[in-house]
Amino acid sequence: MDFLISSAYAQSQAPAGGGLLSLLPLVVIFVIFYFLLIRPQMKRQKEHRAMVGALQKGDEIVTSGGLLGKITDVGESFITVRLAEEIEIKVQRHAVGQVLPKGTIKSS
Repeated sequence: MDFLISSAYAQSQAPAGGGLLSLLPLVVIFVIFYFLLIRPQMKRQKEHRAMVGALQKGDEIVTSGGLLGKITDVGESFITVRLAEEIEIKVQRHAVGQVLPKGTIKSS
């Protein structure tokens, strides 16, 4: 009956070469992610930390919530911001999104 059903024979195993070569795509993907995503984000964080550390009384700022004001008091982790003549609020230092050039508030 062998002529109706073909016999199945085990095939020889393919050579396992290229162990290091198979990791190359993963390494390339990691390098691309590092230079396109991780490194620029670390650079922005470093710049923001430096900006927050340099805040001083009299600086005009925009908070991350979009409030525009002038710093009247600087504490360890909070700053007091004057939004209008008699309106002052306390915000965290890290909530500052941008430091504006002097005189920006009067011109707007």
